Amino acid sequence: MLAVIIKKIAFKTGRFRKLYLKLCNPSGFEFAEFLKRWGSYYQIGEHCAIWPYTNVTNPEYTRLGNNVMLTACTILGHDGSIAVLNRAYGKKLDRVGKVDIKDNVFIGHGAIVLPGTTIGPNAIVAAGAVVSRDVPEGTIVAGVPAKVIGEVAKLVQKLEIETNNLPWAYLIQQRDGSFDSSLEPQLKQMRKAYFFDD
Repeated sequence: MLAVIIKKIAFKTGRFRKLYLKLCNPSGFEFAEFLKRWGSYYQIGEHCAIWPYTNVTNPEYTRLGNNVMLTACTILGHDGSIAVLNRAYGKKLDRVGKVDIKDNVFIGHGAIVLPGTTIGPNAIVAAGAVVSRDVPEGTIVAGVPAKVIGEVAKLVQKLEIETNNLPWAYLIQQRDGSFDSSLEPQLKQMRKAYFFDD
């Protein structure tokens, strides 16, 4: 009951953010809606997911298109070394940049996106990648620094063939949207039997 009250207050006022995160454990989709109201993002589009453990240092310089998912990644809007350089060299330097994430983009766990970059549309940034330059439309990037390793359209074709060959493919076809919690127990059982049946 307390979690419900905290969630209502958080969404209505923007207050109790830490308590909301701790007690309510929101999904990435719910948290993106919260940030749309109370975060300082330049823009968050529709159907976005921002998992609570994602680190966005300068949301005001960050724009998300529609259908974007940020996992436990880091989005940097500034160069942290500037403060050290200013003190060490007696300078007054500045280095900030936008991060513009277009429609239909997934950014994987542990990826780091540097300021001054545009990603997509229709792109995937692999787990652990370091994005230091623009990610072209329709590509998959991986590595340090991130480089194009494939095309999203080809990945979708490959995954469709693989999915249709799975023993639980008929359950996947029954899903309403991308996730259906009523099917998950049966899917988990079938997957465990398939993966570990000795």
